[in-house]
Amino acid sequence: MKKLKKLIAPVLVVAAALLYYLFGYNPSEGPEAPGPVDTPSEIPSSLSGLMEIPAPVPGGRIVQHGAYVSSYNTETLIPDWVAYELTSEETGGNRSRDGIEFRMDPDLKGCTQAMREDYSGSGWTKGHLMPAADAAFSSNTLAETFYFTNICPQNETLNAGDWQYLEKRVRQWANRYGSVWVVTGPIVGENRYGTIGDRDVVVPDSFYKALLVRKKNGSYSAIAFVMDNDDDRYYLKDCSMSVDDLETLTGLDFFPALDDAVEEKVEKTLRLSDWGIK
Repeated sequence: MKKLKKLIAPVLVVAAALLYYLFGYNPSEGPEAPGPVDTPSEIPSSLSGLMEIPAPVPGGRIVQHGAYVSSYNTETLIPDWVAYELTSEETGGNRSRDGIEFRMDPDLKGCTQAMREDYSGSGWTKGHLMPAADAAFSSNTLAETFYFTNICPQNETLNAGDWQYLEKRVRQWANRYGSVWVVTGPIVGENRYGTIGDRDVVVPDSFYKALLVRKKNGSYSAIAFVMDNDDDRYYLKDCSMSVDDLETLTGLDFFPALDDAVEEKVEKTLRLSDWGIK
Protein backbone atom coordinates (compact mmCIF):
# COMPACT_ATOMS: atom_id res chain seq x y z
CA MET A 1 0.00 0.00 0.00
CA LYS A 2 2.88 2.42 0.86
CA LYS A 3 4.51 1.58 -2.49
CA LEU A 4 1.21 2.32 -4.26
CA LYS A 5 0.94 5.70 -2.52
CA LYS A 6 4.49 6.52 -3.58
CA LEU A 7 3.58 5.75 -7.19
CA ILE A 8 0.34 7.78 -7.13
CA ALA A 9 1.74 10.88 -5.43
CA PRO A 10 4.08 11.95 -8.28
CA VAL A 11 1.29 11.40 -10.79
CA LEU A 12 -1.00 13.74 -8.84
CA VAL A 13 1.71 16.37 -8.62
CA VAL A 14 2.33 16.24 -12.36
CA ALA A 15 -1.41 16.38 -13.07
CA ALA A 16 -1.84 19.39 -10.82
CA ALA A 17 1.09 21.17 -12.46
CA LEU A 18 -0.31 20.44 -15.92
CA LEU A 19 -3.75 21.79 -14.96
CA TYR A 20 -2.22 24.93 -13.51
CA TYR A 21 -0.08 25.45 -16.61
CA LEU A 22 -3.00 25.00 -19.00
CA PHE A 23 -5.85 26.62 -17.10
CA GLY A 24 -4.39 28.50 -14.17
CA TYR A 25 -6.20 26.03 -11.89
CA ASN A 26 -5.09 25.42 -8.32
CA PRO A 27 -6.68 22.27 -6.88
CA SER A 28 -6.40 23.68 -3.35
CA GLU A 29 -8.78 26.51 -4.28
CA GLY A 30 -12.50 26.32 -4.87
CA PRO A 31 -14.08 27.24 -8.20
CA GLU A 32 -13.70 30.86 -9.21
CA ALA A 33 -16.76 32.96 -8.43
CA PRO A 34 -18.51 34.32 -11.53
CA GLY A 35 -18.26 38.03 -12.17
CA PRO A 36 -21.26 40.35 -12.07
CA VAL A 37 -23.72 39.83 -14.90
CA ASP A 38 -26.15 42.54 -15.97
CA THR A 39 -29.22 40.34 -16.14
CA PRO A 40 -32.85 41.16 -15.39
CA SER A 41 -33.88 40.81 -11.77
CA GLU A 42 -36.20 37.93 -11.08
CA ILE A 43 -39.81 38.61 -10.20
CA PRO A 44 -40.76 36.44 -7.20
CA SER A 45 -43.31 33.78 -8.08
CA SER A 46 -45.76 35.36 -5.63
CA LEU A 47 -45.76 38.53 -7.76
CA SER A 48 -45.43 37.16 -11.29
CA GLY A 49 -49.17 36.89 -11.92
CA LEU A 50 -50.08 40.34 -10.60
CA MET A 51 -51.43 42.62 -13.29
CA GLU A 52 -49.46 45.69 -12.21
CA ILE A 53 -45.99 44.12 -12.20
CA PRO A 54 -43.86 45.05 -15.27
CA ALA A 55 -41.32 42.74 -16.84
CA PRO A 56 -38.04 42.80 -14.86
CA VAL A 57 -35.23 45.15 -15.82
CA PRO A 58 -31.45 44.66 -15.62
CA GLY A 59 -30.00 45.53 -12.23
CA GLY A 60 -33.31 46.11 -10.49
CA ARG A 61 -33.68 45.02 -6.87
CA ILE A 62 -37.26 43.93 -6.24
CA VAL A 63 -38.67 45.00 -2.87
CA GLN A 64 -42.23 44.17 -1.82
CA HIS A 65 -44.16 46.12 0.77
CA GLY A 66 -47.73 46.10 2.02
CA ALA A 67 -49.00 48.59 -0.56
CA TYR A 68 -46.46 48.60 -3.39
CA VAL A 69 -43.62 46.77 -5.13
CA SER A 70 -40.48 48.64 -6.15
CA SER A 71 -37.68 47.81 -8.57
CA TYR A 72 -34.81 49.82 -7.10
CA ASN A 73 -31.91 50.78 -9.36
CA THR A 74 -28.65 50.42 -7.44
CA GLU A 75 -26.78 52.57 -9.97
CA THR A 76 -29.10 55.60 -10.12
CA LEU A 77 -30.30 55.19 -6.49
CA ILE A 78 -33.89 55.79 -7.55
CA PRO A 79 -36.54 53.23 -8.50
CA ASP A 80 -36.96 52.15 -12.12
CA TRP A 81 -40.61 51.59 -11.30
CA VAL A 82 -43.08 51.34 -8.46
CA ALA A 83 -46.20 49.23 -9.03
CA TYR A 84 -49.41 48.74 -7.10
CA GLU A 85 -53.13 48.16 -7.39
CA LEU A 86 -55.30 50.87 -5.86
CA THR A 87 -58.84 49.80 -4.97
CA SER A 88 -61.81 52.02 -4.29
CA GLU A 89 -61.79 50.89 -0.65
CA GLU A 90 -58.20 52.04 -0.23
CA THR A 91 -58.80 55.56 -1.53
CA GLY A 92 -60.59 56.59 1.66
CA GLY A 93 -57.59 56.15 3.95
CA ASN A 94 -57.12 58.94 6.46
CA ARG A 95 -54.07 57.96 8.52
CA SER A 96 -51.95 60.98 9.42
CA ARG A 97 -48.44 61.36 8.03
CA ASP A 98 -47.39 63.59 10.92
CA GLY A 99 -44.08 62.50 12.42
CA ILE A 100 -43.19 60.08 9.60
CA GLU A 101 -39.65 60.62 8.33
CA PHE A 102 -38.07 59.66 5.03
CA ARG A 103 -35.60 56.82 5.55
CA MET A 104 -33.71 53.99 3.90
CA ASP A 105 -35.66 50.84 3.12
CA PRO A 106 -34.92 48.25 5.84
CA ASP A 107 -35.89 45.41 3.48
CA LEU A 108 -33.29 46.31 0.86
CA LYS A 109 -30.01 44.93 2.12
CA GLY A 110 -26.54 44.73 0.68
CA CYS A 111 -26.56 47.80 -1.56
CA THR A 112 -26.27 51.58 -1.33
CA GLN A 113 -29.45 53.60 -0.98
CA ALA A 114 -30.22 57.29 -1.10
CA MET A 115 -30.44 59.09 2.24
CA ARG A 116 -32.06 62.27 3.53
CA GLU A 117 -28.69 63.99 3.53
CA ASP A 118 -28.47 63.59 -0.26
CA TYR A 119 -31.57 65.76 -0.67
CA SER A 120 -30.66 68.36 1.95
CA GLY A 121 -30.00 71.73 0.29
CA SER A 122 -30.28 70.22 -3.19
CA GLY A 123 -33.26 72.29 -4.31
CA TRP A 124 -35.22 69.11 -5.13
CA THR A 125 -38.09 67.70 -3.10
CA LYS A 126 -38.45 64.06 -2.05
CA GLY A 127 -41.15 63.06 -4.50
CA HIS A 128 -43.27 59.99 -3.76
CA LEU A 129 -43.92 57.60 -6.63
CA MET A 130 -46.76 55.85 -4.81
CA PRO A 131 -48.32 58.87 -3.11
CA ALA A 132 -48.74 58.67 0.63
CA ALA A 133 -52.47 59.32 0.21
CA ASP A 134 -52.86 56.06 -1.75
CA ALA A 135 -51.48 54.08 1.21
CA ALA A 136 -53.15 55.96 4.06
CA PHE A 137 -55.50 53.05 4.76
CA SER A 138 -53.06 51.78 7.43
CA SER A 139 -50.25 53.29 9.46
CA ASN A 140 -47.74 50.67 8.29
CA THR A 141 -48.43 51.06 4.57
CA LEU A 142 -48.36 54.83 4.90
CA ALA A 143 -44.95 54.75 6.59
CA GLU A 144 -43.57 52.44 3.88
CA THR A 145 -44.20 55.05 1.20
CA PHE A 146 -41.51 57.18 2.87
CA TYR A 147 -38.78 54.63 2.11
CA PHE A 148 -36.29 55.80 -0.49
CA THR A 149 -37.25 52.84 -2.67
CA ASN A 150 -40.37 54.92 -3.39
CA ILE A 151 -38.72 58.35 -3.71
CA CYS A 152 -37.14 60.44 -6.48
CA PRO A 153 -35.75 63.99 -6.65
CA GLN A 154 -38.68 66.02 -8.00
CA ASN A 155 -39.29 69.64 -8.88
CA GLU A 156 -41.25 71.27 -6.06
CA THR A 157 -43.80 72.95 -8.34
CA LEU A 158 -44.47 69.71 -10.20
CA ASN A 159 -44.66 67.71 -6.98
CA ALA A 160 -47.27 70.00 -5.42
CA GLY A 161 -49.01 70.87 -8.69
CA ASP A 162 -49.84 68.92 -11.84
CA TRP A 163 -48.27 65.66 -10.65
CA GLN A 164 -50.34 65.82 -7.48
CA TYR A 165 -53.43 66.56 -9.57
CA LEU A 166 -52.76 63.42 -11.63
CA GLU A 167 -52.45 61.43 -8.40
CA LYS A 168 -55.87 62.69 -7.31
CA ARG A 169 -57.35 61.69 -10.66
CA VAL A 170 -55.92 58.18 -10.22
CA ARG A 171 -57.90 57.90 -6.98
CA GLN A 172 -61.02 59.07 -8.81
CA TRP A 173 -60.49 56.40 -11.49
CA ALA A 174 -60.07 53.76 -8.79
CA ASN A 175 -63.44 54.80 -7.40
CA ARG A 176 -65.03 54.81 -10.84
CA TYR A 177 -63.79 51.39 -11.93
CA GLY A 178 -63.38 49.69 -8.56
CA SER A 179 -59.59 49.52 -8.91
CA VAL A 180 -56.75 50.74 -11.07
CA TRP A 181 -53.38 49.11 -11.72
CA VAL A 182 -50.58 51.66 -11.54
CA VAL A 183 -46.94 51.61 -12.65
CA THR A 184 -45.07 54.85 -12.06
CA GLY A 185 -41.46 55.92 -12.16
CA PRO A 186 -38.73 58.24 -13.44
CA ILE A 187 -37.28 58.69 -16.89
CA VAL A 188 -33.59 59.51 -16.57
CA GLY A 189 -33.34 60.49 -20.23
CA GLU A 190 -30.33 62.71 -20.91
CA ASN A 191 -29.90 63.31 -17.18
CA ARG A 192 -29.83 67.05 -17.79
CA TYR A 193 -30.11 67.78 -14.05
CA GLY A 194 -27.19 65.60 -12.98
CA THR A 195 -27.05 64.10 -9.49
CA ILE A 196 -27.43 65.21 -5.89
CA GLY A 197 -25.70 64.32 -2.64
CA ASP A 198 -22.55 62.44 -1.76
CA ARG A 199 -24.05 59.24 -3.19
CA ASP A 200 -24.82 60.80 -6.59
CA VAL A 201 -28.56 60.23 -6.60
CA VAL A 202 -29.72 60.73 -10.19
CA VAL A 203 -32.26 63.49 -10.86
CA PRO A 204 -34.76 62.32 -13.52
CA ASP A 205 -35.61 64.32 -16.62
CA SER A 206 -39.28 63.37 -16.31
CA PHE A 207 -41.83 61.04 -14.71
CA TYR A 208 -44.38 58.58 -16.06
CA LYS A 209 -47.52 56.74 -15.03
CA ALA A 210 -49.02 53.74 -16.82
CA LEU A 211 -52.58 52.90 -15.80
CA LEU A 212 -54.87 49.96 -16.52
CA VAL A 213 -58.52 49.42 -15.56
CA ARG A 214 -61.06 46.69 -16.16
CA LYS A 215 -64.44 48.05 -17.19
CA LYS A 216 -67.83 46.63 -16.19
CA ASN A 217 -68.18 44.84 -19.53
CA GLY A 218 -64.94 42.94 -18.84
CA SER A 219 -62.81 44.83 -21.34
CA TYR A 220 -59.64 46.71 -20.41
CA SER A 221 -58.53 50.28 -20.98
CA ALA A 222 -55.04 51.71 -20.57
CA ILE A 223 -53.45 55.13 -20.63
CA ALA A 224 -50.05 56.64 -19.89
CA PHE A 225 -48.79 60.08 -18.89
CA VAL A 226 -45.38 61.77 -18.95
CA MET A 227 -44.51 65.06 -17.23
CA ASP A 228 -41.10 66.71 -17.34
CA ASN A 229 -39.34 67.35 -14.05
CA ASP A 230 -39.76 71.12 -14.14
CA ASP A 231 -42.22 73.85 -13.20
CA ASP A 232 -44.14 74.00 -16.50
CA ARG A 233 -47.91 73.37 -16.64
CA TYR A 234 -49.06 69.92 -17.79
CA TYR A 235 -52.64 69.32 -18.87
CA LEU A 236 -53.63 65.66 -18.87
CA LYS A 237 -54.76 65.64 -22.50
CA ASP A 238 -51.45 67.10 -23.66
CA CYS A 239 -49.21 64.74 -21.67
CA SER A 240 -51.23 61.55 -22.26
CA MET A 241 -50.17 58.78 -24.64
CA SER A 242 -50.73 55.11 -25.34
CA VAL A 243 -48.94 52.56 -23.17
CA ASP A 244 -47.19 51.35 -26.34
CA ASP A 245 -45.71 54.83 -26.81
CA LEU A 246 -44.57 54.88 -23.17
CA GLU A 247 -42.93 51.47 -23.60
CA THR A 248 -41.00 52.85 -26.59
CA LEU A 249 -39.93 55.84 -24.51
CA THR A 250 -38.87 53.90 -21.40
CA GLY A 251 -37.86 50.48 -22.74
CA LEU A 252 -40.12 48.85 -20.13
CA ASP A 253 -42.77 46.19 -20.71
CA PHE A 254 -45.95 47.10 -18.84
CA PHE A 255 -48.78 44.75 -17.86
CA PRO A 256 -47.19 41.52 -19.20
CA ALA A 257 -49.71 39.46 -17.18
CA LEU A 258 -52.39 40.39 -19.69
CA ASP A 259 -53.12 37.85 -22.39
CA ASP A 260 -50.84 38.74 -25.31
CA ALA A 261 -53.68 39.44 -27.75
CA VAL A 262 -55.47 41.63 -25.23
CA GLU A 263 -52.26 43.39 -24.23
CA GLU A 264 -51.40 44.26 -27.82
CA LYS A 265 -54.82 45.77 -28.48
CA VAL A 266 -55.19 47.62 -25.18
CA GLU A 267 -51.70 49.11 -25.07
CA LYS A 268 -51.81 50.58 -28.56
CA THR A 269 -55.25 52.19 -28.00
CA LEU A 270 -55.72 55.57 -26.32
CA ARG A 271 -59.38 56.21 -25.49
CA LEU A 272 -59.55 59.47 -23.53
CA SER A 273 -63.29 59.11 -22.97
CA ASP A 274 -62.67 56.13 -20.70
CA TRP A 275 -60.75 58.48 -18.43
CA GLY A 276 -63.01 61.50 -18.61
CA ILE A 277 -60.36 63.57 -20.38
CA LYS A 278 -61.49 66.04 -23.04
